[in-house]
Amino acid sequence: MTAQTYVPSLAVRLGTVCALTLAVSATTLAPGTAPEANAAAVAARALHVAASKKGSPYQYGASGPSRFDCSGLTLYSFKQAGRRLPRSAQQQYNTSRHVAASSRKAGDLVFFHSGGSVYHVGIYAGEGRIWHSPKTGTVVRLERIWSHSVWYGRVG
Repeated sequence: MTAQTYVPSLAVRLGTVCALTLAVSATTLAPGTAPEANAAAVAARALHVAASKKGSPYQYGASGPSRFDCSGLTLYSFKQAGRRLPRSAQQQYNTSRHVAASSRKAGDLVFFHSGGSVYHVGIYAGEGRIWHSPKTGTVVRLERIWSHSVWYGRVG
Protein backbone atom coordinates (compact mmCIF):
# COMPACT_ATOMS: atom_id res chain seq x y z
CA MET A 1 0.00 0.00 0.00
CA THR A 2 1.45 3.38 -1.00
CA ALA A 3 0.49 6.56 0.82
CA GLN A 4 1.75 10.05 1.57
CA THR A 5 3.76 10.56 4.75
CA TYR A 6 4.20 13.97 6.30
CA VAL A 7 7.57 14.33 8.00
CA PRO A 8 8.05 17.47 10.10
CA SER A 9 11.35 19.26 9.90
CA LEU A 10 11.90 21.84 12.62
CA ALA A 11 14.48 24.55 12.78
CA VAL A 12 14.39 26.37 16.07
CA ARG A 13 16.90 29.11 16.78
CA LEU A 14 17.16 31.16 19.93
CA GLY A 15 15.52 34.53 19.43
CA THR A 16 13.50 33.61 16.36
CA VAL A 17 10.21 31.94 15.72
CA CYS A 18 10.67 28.37 14.61
CA ALA A 19 10.54 27.59 10.93
CA LEU A 20 8.26 24.72 10.09
CA THR A 21 8.59 22.78 6.91
CA LEU A 22 6.57 19.73 6.02
CA ALA A 23 8.24 17.47 3.50
CA VAL A 24 5.95 15.17 1.63
CA SER A 25 7.21 11.92 0.18
CA ALA A 26 5.63 8.78 -1.17
CA THR A 27 6.44 5.68 0.82
CA THR A 28 5.10 2.29 1.79
CA LEU A 29 3.67 2.47 5.27
CA ALA A 30 4.16 -0.28 7.79
CA PRO A 31 1.22 -1.02 10.10
CA GLY A 32 0.97 1.53 12.90
CA THR A 33 3.11 4.25 11.30
CA ALA A 34 0.27 6.50 10.11
CA PRO A 35 -0.81 7.46 13.66
CA GLU A 36 2.83 8.23 14.59
CA ALA A 37 3.27 10.41 11.49
CA ASN A 38 0.03 12.23 12.31
CA ALA A 39 1.10 12.73 15.95
CA ALA A 40 4.47 14.10 14.76
CA ALA A 41 2.74 16.58 12.44
CA VAL A 42 0.45 17.73 15.28
CA ALA A 43 3.43 18.11 17.64
CA ALA A 44 5.36 20.11 15.03
CA ARG A 45 2.40 22.43 14.51
CA ALA A 46 1.90 22.91 18.28
CA LEU A 47 5.60 23.72 18.68
CA HIS A 48 5.36 26.27 15.89
CA VAL A 49 2.31 27.89 17.53
CA ALA A 50 4.05 28.09 20.92
CA ALA A 51 7.13 29.69 19.32
CA SER A 52 4.92 32.23 17.55
CA LYS A 53 3.73 33.41 20.99
CA LYS A 54 7.25 34.49 22.01
CA GLY A 55 7.04 37.62 24.17
CA SER A 56 3.39 37.13 25.20
CA PRO A 57 2.98 38.03 28.89
CA TYR A 58 2.34 35.48 31.63
CA GLN A 59 -1.06 35.73 33.30
CA TYR A 60 -2.27 33.16 35.79
CA GLY A 61 -5.26 31.24 34.39
CA ALA A 62 -4.87 32.66 30.86
CA SER A 63 -4.98 30.41 27.80
CA GLY A 64 -4.49 32.87 24.95
CA PRO A 65 -4.46 34.21 22.46
CA SER A 66 -2.23 36.98 23.84
CA ARG A 67 -1.59 36.00 27.50
CA PHE A 68 -0.77 32.60 28.95
CA ASP A 69 0.10 30.63 32.02
CA CYS A 70 2.17 27.46 31.50
CA SER A 71 -0.64 24.98 30.84
CA GLY A 72 -2.62 27.66 28.99
CA LEU A 73 0.21 27.90 26.44
CA THR A 74 0.32 24.14 25.87
CA LEU A 75 -3.49 23.91 25.74
CA TYR A 76 -3.68 26.77 23.20
CA SER A 77 -0.80 25.45 21.07
CA PHE A 78 -2.23 21.94 20.75
CA LYS A 79 -5.77 23.26 20.21
CA GLN A 80 -4.47 25.27 17.23
CA ALA A 81 -2.84 22.04 16.00
CA GLY A 82 -6.14 20.16 16.24
CA ARG A 83 -5.80 18.38 19.60
CA ARG A 84 -7.60 19.10 22.85
CA LEU A 85 -5.78 19.00 26.18
CA PRO A 86 -7.19 19.36 29.69
CA ARG A 87 -6.55 22.66 31.48
CA SER A 88 -3.97 21.98 34.20
CA ALA A 89 -0.39 20.75 33.92
CA GLN A 90 -1.19 17.74 36.14
CA GLN A 91 -4.23 16.81 34.01
CA GLN A 92 -2.15 17.17 30.84
CA TYR A 93 0.42 14.80 32.30
CA ASN A 94 -2.28 12.32 33.29
CA THR A 95 -3.71 12.21 29.75
CA SER A 96 -0.45 12.25 27.74
CA ARG A 97 1.41 9.14 26.60
CA HIS A 98 4.48 9.04 28.84
CA VAL A 99 7.84 8.68 27.09
CA ALA A 100 11.38 8.21 28.38
CA ALA A 101 13.81 11.12 28.25
CA SER A 102 15.87 9.13 25.75
CA SER A 103 12.83 8.96 23.43
CA ARG A 104 11.73 12.59 23.71
CA LYS A 105 11.04 14.48 20.49
CA ALA A 106 10.42 18.09 19.58
CA GLY A 107 6.78 18.84 20.32
CA ASP A 108 6.54 16.54 23.34
CA LEU A 109 5.32 18.03 26.60
CA VAL A 110 7.86 18.52 29.39
CA PHE A 111 6.44 18.22 32.90
CA PHE A 112 8.30 19.57 35.91
CA HIS A 113 7.46 17.72 39.10
CA SER A 114 8.12 17.61 42.79
CA GLY A 115 7.52 14.13 44.15
CA GLY A 116 4.43 12.86 42.37
CA SER A 117 2.92 16.28 41.62
CA VAL A 118 3.37 18.19 38.37
CA TYR A 119 3.74 21.94 38.85
CA HIS A 120 4.85 23.25 35.41
CA VAL A 121 4.66 22.29 31.73
CA GLY A 122 6.30 23.40 28.49
CA ILE A 123 6.77 22.13 24.92
CA TYR A 124 10.08 20.47 24.07
CA ALA A 125 11.92 22.35 21.31
CA GLY A 126 14.95 20.07 21.00
CA GLU A 127 18.52 20.51 22.23
CA GLY A 128 17.42 20.57 25.88
CA ARG A 129 15.16 23.61 25.46
CA ILE A 130 11.45 24.29 25.96
CA TRP A 131 8.95 26.94 24.97
CA HIS A 132 7.01 27.92 28.08
CA SER A 133 5.30 30.69 30.01
CA PRO A 134 7.27 30.69 33.28
CA LYS A 135 5.69 32.92 35.94
CA THR A 136 4.24 36.32 36.81
CA GLY A 137 6.38 39.14 35.42
CA THR A 138 7.80 37.06 32.56
CA VAL A 139 6.86 36.28 28.97
CA VAL A 140 6.65 33.20 26.74
CA ARG A 141 10.21 32.27 25.89
CA LEU A 142 12.61 29.57 24.79
CA GLU A 143 14.70 28.38 27.70
CA ARG A 144 17.05 25.56 28.62
CA ILE A 145 15.53 22.86 30.85
CA TRP A 146 16.88 23.72 34.30
CA SER A 147 15.90 20.65 36.33
CA HIS A 148 16.37 16.89 36.32
CA SER A 149 12.91 16.47 37.87
CA VAL A 150 11.08 16.29 34.56
CA TRP A 151 8.85 13.79 32.83
CA TYR A 152 7.90 13.73 29.14
CA GLY A 153 4.54 13.15 27.52
CA ARG A 154 3.38 12.81 23.93
CA VAL A 155 0.04 14.05 22.69
CA GLY A 156 -1.49 11.48 20.35
